[in-house]
Amino acid sequence: MTADPLADAEITSLMLKHPKGFDLALTRIRRLLAALGDPQNRLPPVLHIAGTNGKGSTIAFARAILEAGCAAVHVHTSPHLVSWRERYRLGRKGETGQFVEDEVLAAAIRQAVAANGDEPITVFEILTSVTFLLFSQHPADAVLLEVGLGGRFDATNVIDHPAVSVVSSISLDHQAYLGDRVELIAAEKAGIFKPGVPAVIGHQPSDDAREVLRTNAERTGVPPQIFGEDFIAYQEHGRFVYQDQRGLLDLTLPAMIGRHQLSNAALAIAALRAGGFDPSDSAIEAGVVNANWPGRMQRIGRGRLFDLAVAGSELWLDGGHNPGAGIVVAEAIAEMEDRIQRPLFLIAGMLNTKEPIGFFEAFAGMARHVFTVPITSSDAGMSPDELADAALDAGLEAEPCDSVEEAIRLISTGWQSEPAPRILICGSLYLVGDVLKQSDIAPV
Repeated sequence: MTADPLADAEITSLMLKHPKGFDLALTRIRRLLAALGDPQNRLPPVLHIAGTNGKGSTIAFARAILEAGCAAVHVHTSPHLVSWRERYRLGRKGETGQFVEDEVLAAAIRQAVAANGDEPITVFEILTSVTFLLFSQHPADAVLLEVGLGGRFDATNVIDHPAVSVVSSISLDHQAYLGDRVELIAAEKAGIFKPGVPAVIGHQPSDDAREVLRTNAERTGVPPQIFGEDFIAYQEHGRFVYQDQRGLLDLTLPAMIGRHQLSNAALAIAALRAGGFDPSDSAIEAGVVNANWPGRMQRIGRGRLFDLAVAGSELWLDGGHNPGAGIVVAEAIAEMEDRIQRPLFLIAGMLNTKEPIGFFEAFAGMARHVFTVPITSSDAGMSPDELADAALDAGLEAEPCDSVEEAIRLISTGWQSEPAPRILICGSLYLVGDVLKQSDIAPV
């Protein structure tokens, strides 16, 4: 797998000098951006999206739709799975956008570091300023900008006049920063709404979260467009049906797995229309079919870990790591079991900032066994013993393991019956990234 020596060296240096965590405020990044000539004010039209779950998939749909219409699209997402370059995709007119090249990213980091000098700042703030530098230096038709954490004080929220502000599904996550109730989290996410800027709100499992978002959007003077009220999506006769005030679209089902992807695709369509991007019906059709988002219900069909599994097994990855993500992933697995009923085994790793019991509860009655593993790429990983206890508390059978490799071996030796097992590796994007590296599969 290709290394990125120049950018990796610059980011390693950043992490040694500046704190890696979040310190939610906008004063530091505004100061740095001013020193860089305010590149955030020289961007193509911006779709700015916050939310707990579904941000990445919604961006993937929006990007695929715009590119199907031959638009050049810059994309910022976080975190990455394998390479830091994944956070910065540069659009190309009439072509698929590509991750920024190593030397280009390294040069932008050096420029931001030099402009910051010795002033206090976080790593995420510097890397966000790099986003604006890169996107202002390369022409494009649109920017898809994902919030890192929260919304109101996230470093991306220096965009004063986006084309559209979007909030995807909200559930409990990052409670230490955002609050321990969905209403509090929703209020933070709603901080990206701006006066005069269209606001689009995706499917909300919580009525309380939806009403907080509605109220905050209305305070900006712009009535929001809300999933289930102003636009809807559903599956009918093997088709994806989208409907809003413009009428009905009868579309091919998304390639991305899970019924929740219908609402993510609908959010992308509604947001692009509200933001004035005006994709054609044919571009929407092509984008919905072709959209792809690595690490979310991604099937692995090759590599060392796949080869360890008993013949005929299915190996899946999903980086969802909160109760809301657990629910939609479990629902996606249940839909698969309607077709082929395979025994389900979970291999889970999670950061110690997450709430694992709520995540595991979604799989009660489905998973035969949970093997918990360490996350080697983060020093904030929950111990396998503690994570196994959480799975037990959620009503699942569980035991700790030393690695994903060991867990797959245990599953393969312990299950020799037909049909072969379905193995879901889940609980953390860090874990997903580790598996992709071991499988020599890089996002593209």
